[in-house]
Amino acid sequence: MKLRIFLIFAICTLISCKRDPKISSSQWISISKYVQYNEDGDVLKLKSGKFTYDFKKSQIPFKKVVLLNASMAGYISELGAEYIIVGVSSPEYIFSEKIQRKIKEGSIQNVGNEQKYDVEKIISLQPDVIFTNHVASFDNTYELLKNNGIQVIFLDEYMEQKPLEKTAYIKLFGKLLGMDQKAEAEYAEIEKNYNELKQLALKSTEKPLVLANEMYGDVWYLPGGKTSVANYISDANAQYILKDNNEEKAVTMSFEQVFSTAKGVKYWVNAGSHTSKKEMLNMNPFYSKLDVFNKGYVYGIAGREKEKANDFFESGIVRADWVLKDYIKIFHPELLPDYQLTYMKELQ
Repeated sequence: MKLRIFLIFAICTLISCKRDPKISSSQWISISKYVQYNEDGDVLKLKSGKFTYDFKKSQIPFKKVVLLNASMAGYISELGAEYIIVGVSSPEYIFSEKIQRKIKEGSIQNVGNEQKYDVEKIISLQPDVIFTNHVASFDNTYELLKNNGIQVIFLDEYMEQKPLEKTAYIKLFGKLLGMDQKAEAEYAEIEKNYNELKQLALKSTEKPLVLANEMYGDVWYLPGGKTSVANYISDANAQYILKDNNEEKAVTMSFEQVFSTAKGVKYWVNAGSHTSKKEMLNMNPFYSKLDVFNKGYVYGIAGREKEKANDFFESGIVRADWVLKDYIKIFHPELLPDYQLTYMKELQ
């Protein structure tokens, strides 16, 4: 997943992929809105979005993995399982120091980028599995890989809009990598932290009005009222300007529409990965007309960024508790007086 669109986003003869599983929904264990699994004797059945897979128990745990999305690295790093990764795409977008070190050492190979994957190199690595978002334009590439005996699993975690359901993918990785207990424990800790932070946020009597995201060209892409950003803002006991909207995707507005909607906004969050307000104005001078830009508080997501890599889209995908803690610190700083922001950064 890349910075601006964070957001982009079958199998060999041993795995069958079909669109309509003939198993009753009551038999599936739900990981999230889009992912469920079922253990039926010697077979692990996985449903991810519109795809389903059957794995014989002898096929797992996977021991050699290729990742085609930086967000996938967040789950594997959280489990301390970087040693199973043999290839990644677009390594410049991966934040993990441990993975970057392995890339430099050569134990993890660069297998291309979102424009063109190096299929020959992937095949030569002989991975047990490839984890990736499903991108329809790469269907021919996926078929070629599957025809060479490589399993391809599509996980579209970017579509999950409830923060803890996005986190819960760690339980699926634990199941597929033979690290069930560790994954369950990691999830339980994050869930506990998250729920305790939600309760802490409710101690504040103030519920400030919040604006989010930024413009690209002439369009402002605001998170819909049911997106993960909107859920984070709500759980941090703040009021998002589109809280009554029911979209789980971005809502497009002109600057004029945002200007008329953003009266009374105190905080502007997720304002890109800019380093200063001056840089923002160079991108779009209209920002200077917003009261929140001049009198409020503006926060970008460059708190953990190295060149093209941003950990907000890596470990931040898993650590919903850390992300929520950042928002609470921003909206209600008195509740977390000693905490320093992890992913967010105030722009001066």
